[in-house]
Amino acid sequence: MSTRAAAPTRREQILSEAARLFAARGFHGVGVDEIGAAVGISGPGLYRHFAGKDAMLAELLVGISERLLTGGRHRVAEAAGDPDGVLASLIDGHIDFALDDRALITLHDRELDRLREADRKLVRQLQRQYVELWVEVVRELHPEVGEAEVRVSVHAVFGLLNSTPHLAALGREATESLLRRLAHGAFGALSG
Repeated sequence: MSTRAAAPTRREQILSEAARLFAARGFHGVGVDEIGAAVGISGPGLYRHFAGKDAMLAELLVGISERLLTGGRHRVAEAAGDPDGVLASLIDGHIDFALDDRALITLHDRELDRLREADRKLVRQLQRQYVELWVEVVRELHPEVGEAEVRVSVHAVFGLLNSTPHLAALGREATESLLRRLAHGAFGALSG
């Protein structure tokens, strides 16, 4: 049995290049011809995969919100009964996202308002559910702290971890280690 990861599908290649280009030059600064050229097909050939740039943007932003929530739920289930382990796992998972999907963080920050209202509401709904996973775990670890303060701390840690598009390169291992220490330190400060 091969352990090699499957090659990305054409659709995944298109989305990856669209995210990279949109993050670098903005949604309106990129045409379908450029996205097509980046994956070796004509711009009009993209329409076999997507209805247009708007559909690509929606799939990128809804998709990452779904993946974060699904991954978070899986991590909570795996470490059930161990709140310290759950929090550590959630932090590690979000750090992986923040380091591996920097373009999607930039894209979310700049282009969320370009989504159709229904897609934007779905992204926000998924994000609220993801936040609630974290809030429940942090409240379990710090029952003496009020819910509002815990919620603010979760959002603050997200801000810290999602700052990766703006960080100077330390190398992945050093950045990952630093972000992990900072996130745990931020939550640890709740008891101080």
